Parts: sequence; structure tokens; C-alpha cells
Amino acid sequence: MRRFVIGSARNLIQRSRQNSQFQRPLLSSSYRLLSSSPPADPSSSSSSTMTPPVALNTINPKVIECEYAVRGEIVTLAQKLQEELTTKPEAHPFEEILYCNIGNPHSLGQQPITFFREVLALCDHPAILDKSETQGLFSADSIERAWQILDQIPGRATGAYSHSQGVKGLRDTIAAGIEARDGFSADPNDIFLTDGASPAVHMMMQLLIRSEKDGILCPIPQYPLYSASIALHGGSLVPYYLDEATGWGLEVSELKKQLETARSKGITVRALVVINPGNPTGQVLAEENQKAIVEFCKQEGLVLLADEVYQENVYVPEKKFHSFKKVSRSMGYGEKDISLVSFQSVSKGYYGECGKRGGYMEVTGFGADVREQIYKVASVNLCSNISGQILASLVMSPPKVGDESYESYSAERDGILSSLARRAKTLEDAFNELEGVTCNKAEGAMYLFPRIDLPEKAIKAAEALKKAPDAYYCQRLLTATGIVLVPGSGFGQVPGTWHFRCTILPQEEKIPAVVSRLTDFHKSFLDEFRG
Repeated sequence: MRRFVIGSARNLIQRSRQNSQFQRPLLSSSYRLLSSSPPADPSSSSSSTMTPPVALNTINPKVIECEYAVRGEIVTLAQKLQEELTTKPEAHPFEEILYCNIGNPHSLGQQPITFFREVLALCDHPAILDKSETQGLFSADSIERAWQILDQIPGRATGAYSHSQGVKGLRDTIAAGIEARDGFSADPNDIFLTDGASPAVHMMMQLLIRSEKDGILCPIPQYPLYSASIALHGGSLVPYYLDEATGWGLEVSELKKQLETARSKGITVRALVVINPGNPTGQVLAEENQKAIVEFCKQEGLVLLADEVYQENVYVPEKKFHSFKKVSRSMGYGEKDISLVSFQSVSKGYYGECGKRGGYMEVTGFGADVREQIYKVASVNLCSNISGQILASLVMSPPKVGDESYESYSAERDGILSSLARRAKTLEDAFNELEGVTCNKAEGAMYLFPRIDLPEKAIKAAEALKKAPDAYYCQRLLTATGIVLVPGSGFGQVPGTWHFRCTILPQEEKIPAVVSRLTDFHKSFLDEFRG
């Protein structure tokens, strides 16, 4: 047998060599048709002189232009320090890295909502739904909800593609949730389920931006997703400044001023981005303020891009979240009056399911022909992941009074939100105790954005290193304490002012350590550069 195999192999090699003798002239001939010069001799080229096919000066310049500070240089350094702590714990004057740079709740110890995870588990492994043991391990309403969801998914397969806008039954549930929240009807055909809110933002930027002559009005400070996506799609960011002195107020007079300035430079402003509750600033807009913003967009013919991913995160009793859809409909404005896109995500709120990548946008006030184009762009990505789609439906339709899971769900939700409110207040008070630091009240979202007055010597030391002064402060803080903050320069700020963003997400028992380390560092930093 072995001889037969070896003999066959030899015959195959022999035939291959014979065939290649006939093929070579054909290949050579075809090469000459494409090139006037003879083929290069591989042995004559030196690898040291070869130009790489991809280099920094040959990639898309828009990629180089875009920046995302939340995962920038400071975070890269933090990851390096964490690796060093793993291999050599005594290498640094701290035992762990405290990531206060990003809204990633579960990574910092927040537990998932039980009902949501039970439904997800049952949907992903429906074979256990019929097992008797399941009744003792899962709540009756999670079992019932899983059956309902699976019946909506073609083939009951969470591993299959769905409709490009998302599973129709899940969009029905989300639309019902929006209607219950706002008191105005919602159409499931207006909903596009996405892998978190970020792809939805990119999709709208791709739709609206035609060239650098198209501008998007964005708040300053802003979440860097917006500046990055505008840069990637080749548009112009038109900044409007939030008023720190009035608790990061959004003044329509500022919107008008920046709009007129942009238009005078030949920029066609296409849309207004509003983040409510604010990121990184934590303010919650008053309803009257929102009405003025809606009126501004209607009068100026702007698309209103409403980032509402923190709608569950409101911590002060005097403020309440109102969606821009609700506000515009309450003003009597419908589909033909204003173009509005609302973004929601499963990554924030009290659920914090960042890694599940679920979210949606509700698109209203666009013509059928434009809607077809939005659908086309969505279909290029086939569909968002099914687990994220399911979570988005659960977020907008959680257990209700009378359901078996309602009490445990309510306790988990209220426990998380009340703890976040306490953490926000503790950190706010701590920042305001620091010399040269002022911090507005955290009304909502997951962040504080204190202003820091840095000594002139510290500013000069930063400039010598070609760093923004607040970035220099954050880097020094990290290497001394292990605390990761994001410099305000990554979000934009009034020129000559310096800030940093700090999440309120470290678990409550770790907040005192954050305050203590930060306080000690701040004092020593000021002493070093004082005078």
C-alpha cells in the first residue's frame, strides 16, 4: 500500500512538472501584457529596501485625524502598569489599577440584572426550557418571556441572522416600551436595532456627511464618539459650548451664534447633537430648554440627533428625563415637522451590559426614499447581534407589577441607581474639597467633569513634554496612584480651562480609596509646582 501511495505521488509530481512547462510561457506572456518591463528577479531585491504596502503616510488620513480619548494614551499606560503589577506586584506604589475612565459598569463589579440574564440564557439554550429542573432554577416569567421571544425569532435560532433592522417582534416590544414611556405612538418600522448606540451614530454620520463642507453641531465638552465619527466620515465638527457656570447649561443663543459662524465659513450645518443626560458633564436638561432646542432645529431645518443612552441615570429629585420625541410631539410637531433620531443602548442605565452590544435608534421625520437608503446601509452589516437585540427589548419592557420577578428586579434596579447617586455625591464633594478644583453637581449619567486650575509651572512642564496640561496631570496621577481618569482635552473644553472626567462606577466600598489616593496626590502635585 505504501509503495502504491509513493508511486502515485511521484506520478502526480511528474505530471505537475510537465504541465508547468507548458504553463510558464502562458503566465510570462500574460505578465508582459500587463507590464512593459521584464519580471523582476526575486533574488535581486533586498528586503531592507522594500517599501511596505501599508504605511502611516499611505493610509486614509481621516483615520489618523480621528481620536478617541476614552481609550487613548492614558489607558494604554494603565494596561502596561497592570501587566507589570501582575508579574511584579511591588513594582508600583499601589496594588491595583482603578479604571475610572470609561462607563463599563460590569468590569468594576456591578452585577447584571437577574431577569435579563435568565431570559438570555434560556433563549440561547432553548433545549432546557422543557426540562423539569428549569422550573426550579428560573423564574416563571423569565421562562414565559423566553418562549415569547423565541416564537418571534425565525427558527427559534439566536445564532441566525435576523432582519437587518432587527427581529420584528423585538421591535414591536421596543415600540410599545417607547409608547409607554412617552405617551405618544411609536412605529416598530422606525426602529433600527444596532450593536450598541455607536454604530447607529456612525450610520447617521455616514448618511448626513457628504464632504468637509457639511457640519454637525456638537456640544463641547462632548463624548469623543462624535468628533471621531465626524472625522472618519470627512465632515466638520461645529462646536457649541455648554455653560459650566450654569451647571453645563445649553443656551439656544450659543447654538444660533455657532450656526451663523459656520454658515459664514461656507459650512452647511446638517444636524444638532444633544446628549441628555450629559456625557461627560452629567447635566439633565429641563423640559422648557428641550422645547427651545426642538424649535431651533425646526426653524433652522436641522436633524436633531438625541443621544439618550443615560435616560435611566437621573439622580436628583428635581430633574426628570424627557425624551426629545415626547417633547416634540407634546409641542404638536409630527413626522412632517422635524427630523429626529433618538439613540438608546443597553450599555448604560442600571443594566450596564456593555459587552452584549445592544442598542437602537428610532428614526422619525425622514421620507420613504431616505429611509430606504438608511435600510440599505443597515443591510450592509447584515444585522446586529441577537443577544443585544433581546436585551434591548428587555430594557424597554422589564418585569411589571404582579410578575414573579418584579420585586427582585426592582430591588436590583433601585439598589444600583441609589448606590450610583451616593457615589456621585461622595465624589462631587471630594472634588470640591480639593484646592483649585470645582465640580458641578452630577444630576445624571455616570460621570463627573471637574475643572482644575493648574499652577503655571505644571503647565510649562506639560508643554515641555508636548502634552496638554490636564493630560500631564492625569498621567502623573496614574503612575502615582493607579487611578485612571480621562483628561478634559479629550472631550473639548473652553480654551485655557482644564478638566478631567471621572466615572462614578467603582464599587461603593472602593470610593473612599479613590478619594484618599486622589486627595494625597493632588496635594503633593500642587506642592511640587507651587510658586
